[in-house]
Amino acid sequence: MGLFDNIGKKISENVQAATNKKGENVSIVFNNLPDNYEQFVALPQAGLSTPFETAAMTVLAFCFFPQDKEMSYKMVQFLKGPAELSGMQKQFIADRFMDCDYIPRSYFKGATPDNDYAPSQPYTIEMFTDARSFENEGYVNVRLKSGGADSPRNITVRQAKDGKWYLWEQYILVGIRQPESSNPWA
Repeated sequence: MGLFDNIGKKISENVQAATNKKGENVSIVFNNLPDNYEQFVALPQAGLSTPFETAAMTVLAFCFFPQDKEMSYKMVQFLKGPAELSGMQKQFIADRFMDCDYIPRSYFKGATPDNDYAPSQPYTIEMFTDARSFENEGYVNVRLKSGGADSPRNITVRQAKDGKWYLWEQYILVGIRQPESSNPWA
């Protein structure tokens, strides 16, 4: 939408256009977690047919970072589709894992500071959209719930010509409460 596309329209029409898309709550369930890249791209959610699948796969890709950062980068590159994962983006991801490895696990249902972010099974990621999630055409801002944060975190996905939803930006590798086992104040 261009800066001046709304000239001549009533304000109420503009507001209505921005809120036409309804939000929804979605849970993506992984009955089994992959062990490697081949299993990762073979998951049904790897079809990236919805913004929610892409968001859930992003969390899963970051969970691999502590054990194999190169495989995690390869998974994130898959999720970015035609957009290149830059060296600066790789460094940003690595920096987020300097002091903790539990942040991506916190997005799975049941993972809280009290249990050192050990998720419940089946592995479930709860997320949602709202009217503001659709403010930019072709993009969706998916909000994810973390067991270690009071407010949801965001992943922005972009739809490509092939109809798939690819990772555009992520804001999920940010600070959350420490696990009880590593919190000296607990």
